[in-house]
Amino acid sequence: MAGEIPEGLAIEPIWAVEASYGPDAAVLRPAVRPEHLRRLGELRAAGVVVEAGGFADMSGSLILIRAASEQEALAVIRDDIYARSGVWVGFRARAFGRVARSDEVAPR
Repeated sequence: MAGEIPEGLAIEPIWAVEASYGPDAAVLRPAVRPEHLRRLGELRAAGVVVEAGGFADMSGSLILIRAASEQEALAVIRDDIYARSGVWVGFRARAFGRVARSDEVAPR
């Protein structure tokens, strides 16, 4: 494995969480979206969220999260207003190896 990753790059272990929208998401989402986006901005600034966004077909969202465990990553999602209000109704977290520049990887 040594020498497999080119100098200046790293594989950062993070969690890819897919959150599915509920049947009433289009109705519920507008009222809570400002709070949701504010929180995502705060979590990005804190280095917890790497990337986040919704699928164009309104089926759900994908959130890349720095967390020590699947449970910790899912806790970030469950604390979001989208989860608490029923916009998101199902979650799936998978370990993900993010290719990044070495200087982009958050220390653990």
